Amino acid sequence: MNKDRPNAPRNGVNTRLSHPPYDPHSTHGFVNPPVVRGSTVLFESTEKMRRRSELPFTYGLRGTPTTKALEDALSELEGAADTILVPSGLAAISIPLLAFLGAGDHCLVVDSVYSPTRTFCNGTLTRMGVEVEYFDPHIGAGIAELMRPHTKVVFLEAPGSNTFEMMDVAAVAAAARKGGAVTMLDNTWATPLFFRPLEHGVDLSIHALTKYPGGHSDLMMGSVSAHEATARELRKTQMQIGVNAAPDDCSLVLRGLKTMGVRLERHMASAMAIAEWLEGRDDVSAVMHPALPSFAEHELWKKQFSGASGLFSFVLPVGFREASAFLDALTLIGLGYSWGGHESLAVIVDLSDRTIATGPETGTLIRLQVGLEDVEDLKADLELGFAAMAEAGLPS
Repeated sequence: MNKDRPNAPRNGVNTRLSHPPYDPHSTHGFVNPPVVRGSTVLFESTEKMRRRSELPFTYGLRGTPTTKALEDALSELEGAADTILVPSGLAAISIPLLAFLGAGDHCLVVDSVYSPTRTFCNGTLTRMGVEVEYFDPHIGAGIAELMRPHTKVVFLEAPGSNTFEMMDVAAVAAAARKGGAVTMLDNTWATPLFFRPLEHGVDLSIHALTKYPGGHSDLMMGSVSAHEATARELRKTQMQIGVNAAPDDCSLVLRGLKTMGVRLERHMASAMAIAEWLEGRDDVSAVMHPALPSFAEHELWKKQFSGASGLFSFVLPVGFREASAFLDALTLIGLGYSWGGHESLAVIVDLSDRTIATGPETGTLIRLQVGLEDVEDLKADLELGFAAMAEAGLPS
């Protein structure tokens, strides 16, 4: 947008989502990019083949006009030089780690990271000969003390997965850069609408597009957006591994982006209403939502983020059996591991793999994804859970 008007004012976020940097007149005026499927690209001459690095499309693995349209849209939202697309959020985590780490390197990872990220680090990276070390999400500029001459990557997630700890992203990124490391941040919770990591000194912003950008629980995809300094190595590694996203799925994400702004407003408002309601209950011992004034790092969240999404956690002051009864009684809120779609979901969180950010000492942690349903209906469904939890706690 405004691509032909460099001095034009910057549009609001929903306008930018509705009018991404795709020119409808390049495809006969159709307002949405066409779905271009293909593997083989034909060249006009051997000279064009010889100079194929100068061409936008050379083979289906490198992408099609459909994938390029989504890459451009995400790069614009992130303020990035380039964006790669991959088949899942986990692939969006693993590929940049592979791009910037090798045998003998040291990698610092926040302890409150998404559990599959930890599994990849402890598995594939360790087998590669990478030394992985976890750090406290509250460390801030103190991470400089953990930096070593061979520290090549600092991996962040803000807020922390499942327990939503906040960190001073700019302070960590500055210390990492001074120590010669590349920083990458899983930004799936906030989306680029509420937080733009590259503006805080982070080198790579990672997303599970499966979540809010897709928004309808019908696709799997991930993205990594990068500064110019790191984009080349990122793209090179993607092509060496040989993965890209399917054009049909890219089309679904392009469609999802159009409504992501208004959907996130609904997710945020509903989640806040539910979080405040839960916080006032005697049968809930804690609510972990960064936008709540009572949250320990609320001021740090407010300083860095412009909004909150629909995912947070709360602690039930009971054991696994009673918490299971709570979840099993729900009829509207589903039991599922994803989030960011139209439907509300809940799961019991297992934090047993953590060593520092261990979460609540007592009780059972429930992660809640608040969807697009009516808030009063969700409260009524949760009341069923609380009633079942109380009954399960009675002497048999």
